[in-house]
Amino acid sequence: MQGNNRNENKMGVMPIPKLIVNMSLPMIVSMLVQAFYNIVDSFYVAKVSEQSLTAVSLAFPAQNLMIGVATGTAVGVNALLSRALGEKNQDRANDIAEHGVFLALVGYLIFLVFGLFGVRFFFASQTGVEEIIDLGVDYLSVICCFSFGVFGQIMFERLMQSTGRTIYTMYTQGLGAIINIILDPVFIFTFHQGVKGAAIATVIGQIIAFCLAVFLNHTKNADVQLNLKRFRPKARIVGSIYAIGVPSIIMVAIGSVMTFAMNKILITYHAARETAATIFGVYFKLNSFVFMPVFGLNNGIIPIVAYNYGARNRRRMLAAIKTSVIFVGSYTILGAIVFMTVPGALLKIFNASETMLLYGCPALRIIGSTFIFAGVCIALGSSFQALGYGTYSMIVSLARQLLVLVPAAYLLARLGVSVNNPDLVWYSFPIAEIASLATTLILFRRLYKNVIAPVPEGSAA
Repeated sequence: MQGNNRNENKMGVMPIPKLIVNMSLPMIVSMLVQAFYNIVDSFYVAKVSEQSLTAVSLAFPAQNLMIGVATGTAVGVNALLSRALGEKNQDRANDIAEHGVFLALVGYLIFLVFGLFGVRFFFASQTGVEEIIDLGVDYLSVICCFSFGVFGQIMFERLMQSTGRTIYTMYTQGLGAIINIILDPVFIFTFHQGVKGAAIATVIGQIIAFCLAVFLNHTKNADVQLNLKRFRPKARIVGSIYAIGVPSIIMVAIGSVMTFAMNKILITYHAARETAATIFGVYFKLNSFVFMPVFGLNNGIIPIVAYNYGARNRRRMLAAIKTSVIFVGSYTILGAIVFMTVPGALLKIFNASETMLLYGCPALRIIGSTFIFAGVCIALGSSFQALGYGTYSMIVSLARQLLVLVPAAYLLARLGVSVNNPDLVWYSFPIAEIASLATTLILFRRLYKNVIAPVPEGSAA
């Protein structure tokens, strides 16, 4: 039995708490580095001007959608590849990986076209301030036109995650973020490129991380053999990837639409107008310290659940899900405490004006109070993606961000104008998170009954 265990992938034999730490810790560390980069990047941009920081904030929906397309495609590849390995089907695993690389290229070409022809219209639809539009075009055009780095990096990192080699994603993401952090002040201030310099530093870091990810896959990832010379696209495999990945992409797209709508609501109805949109953008930068590690844990859980589903081991599947909920819940409570007790100190990182502090502190306190609900939803949502029910995650995201958050924000923002209380708009977040948690619990119960419960109990080891 011991000999068999040594030949088994660790996702099928390692004790679950140790396995989760082993799989997730490298990604959590790399995500924390990424979160630190997000803060540093905006820290330098804020020193240029508040208008520059506003432009980067308004660019977030498009930039987030681009990353969502990359990660959503990779989520489908990740789940299918891990399942194929659990079933000991090496040929299918290789085929899935090759299709993943091909689809990453297709995704890049789409955003290249947007970067060349659609960026100015995107900013003009959000604000009429010409300076902010020009700064936004400078930033987002570079990000999109050189996005092959981020598409390639994310895909090759997920190939390593799918086979349990998560330590290498820490190297790639860490290197990319560190290079970005180093180059930010060089391009922004030394070369006098301003907000465009921040974009240049970003894409250089992504391209170098992509190159390292390709190298590590070629030299360290023995479970996947890529042979792109023989590759021919197969509609069946593309369909299988996007059956899982499209809901994830739509989830991110919903988030981008939500951010776009919130920016419009804040600029139109909030007393601070563009400054309120900047506060909203700063919040997303700050909450990355809470939720990027959560997503790192989530990325570690997906292949564990998928592998043990393929191996027909319910006990290990449930142990992974339960442990992730405990880990995520504890961490998000800590994040909520920080946001609710020292919001002013967090905003001052971004050279906050008195106006930003006046309106931003209540916003961070109110939104921060919802972190525990969001964390539990993400933890349970990993099982939706791992088991091929990404549509459930899409339903949760749709309910939270478009059906509840945006309408509630619109109504509360207008009410805030009537009663002279602009803080009311931020209470849309607690309303949305409670609705999201209720929806997640209902869908998880259904998933358990129809998919998880019929799996043989299996063993803990």
